[in-house]
Amino acid sequence: MLFFASSTYGQTKRQSSFIPIFDGKTFNGWKILGGKAKYTIEDGVIVGEMVKGVPNSFLSTEKEYEDFILELEFKIEGTETNSGIQIRSNYDPQGNNGQGLVFGKQMDIDPSERAWTGGVYDEGRRNWLYPLDLQESAQKAFKANQFNKVRIEAIGDEVRIWLNDIPTAAVIDTLDRKGIIALQVHSVPDRLVGQKVYFKNIRIKTAELAFTKLPQDMFVVNLKKNNVSSQEKKSGINLLFNGIDSKGWRSIDANHFPKKGWEIKDGEITVLKANGGESTNGRDIITDKQYSAFDLSFEFKLTPGANSGVKYFVTMQEETKGSAIGLEYQLLDDEKHPDAKMGKNGNRTMASLYDLIPSLKHVRAPRPIGEWNRGRIMVTPDNQVTHYLNGIKVLTYRRGSPEFKELVAGSKYKDWPNFGEAEKGHILLQDHGDEVHFRNIKIKELK
Repeated sequence: MLFFASSTYGQTKRQSSFIPIFDGKTFNGWKILGGKAKYTIEDGVIVGEMVKGVPNSFLSTEKEYEDFILELEFKIEGTETNSGIQIRSNYDPQGNNGQGLVFGKQMDIDPSERAWTGGVYDEGRRNWLYPLDLQESAQKAFKANQFNKVRIEAIGDEVRIWLNDIPTAAVIDTLDRKGIIALQVHSVPDRLVGQKVYFKNIRIKTAELAFTKLPQDMFVVNLKKNNVSSQEKKSGINLLFNGIDSKGWRSIDANHFPKKGWEIKDGEITVLKANGGESTNGRDIITDKQYSAFDLSFEFKLTPGANSGVKYFVTMQEETKGSAIGLEYQLLDDEKHPDAKMGKNGNRTMASLYDLIPSLKHVRAPRPIGEWNRGRIMVTPDNQVTHYLNGIKVLTYRRGSPEFKELVAGSKYKDWPNFGEAEKGHILLQDHGDEVHFRNIKIKELK
């Protein structure tokens, strides 16, 4: 059993140069939280060993840190294991049935084929904030069976992560400006007991901080309400809903915003509860402007049993008695709304291309009904379309391809010539008679 001395190695003065926070010989300034995995020191390296029957374990700093740049190296055994580096995190000693719960942002260490090492996971709370589906080029940064170099920049509300000098994640958050740093040994099934993760050369800087410049087109997860960061502005992202009024939006059948059925309040645009009918109350709303290639992101919150959608390439040329016709990113309470069991192979469930392609949802992709989810639709100039849910890629297809045309021919859209193939169209928020909230609607036009 390890005994930890009190924090004699921690520093109280803000450091303008890097200092080690692990002395290479002792665990002074560190303590174990949560599970009881085995931590030892071998030749100046912290070795965490995965043991049988224990929850996630964390070797944590006794000190909390606010703004900092953290650098270290890690190595992990196997391809089925997992680990992580907690930053600005918290500890609830009563959590996890009294075993203690560490929660907060984590740089994930994932040696599996998924290759999300360097992404940001919110341990014990919000799940994935920045999976590497959002930065696919960074999935090659991790080096198996050797030490990897990490740089974590936590300044103000933003965290940026670099793995082996490659940028892997950028998150602007509204939670946790201060907290512990911790090294995770993940719980594992019996077949992985004994696998190890290694950490060394752990050092920190807490003053005279500056971000390393990101690539201009790198996607930023910005969780501030209706906010566009300087990095997003440089990449060409603009608010599509300003959080204040209906500027840029109108009814599908009028030149003004609906006079009923919709509400703009507290930075949200909300379709109000009616009779559950399709576009029978306030009617759908569309953007004034039409778009061709674009990167659209939005947050949405469903109420129990709700149905709605975000449509794109809406031309208003198709005749229909209900909602306007367009390609649709489905928004649905899959458990309580009957539409989830209709269609084919789940192609009417959350984040699907409605009635055409089911979303292949990762088990942790959707957030519970009543919580905010993040949707994203990317349409590149070559007509490749991708849907994301909370940063996880759930489907992709090419507009106008033979495969797309075949899907349309077997769907409810077969009666409209060249459905979904318009050169440009409006973006639409659907009124389906259920209460649904939207915010952080942003767009970047692609060329």
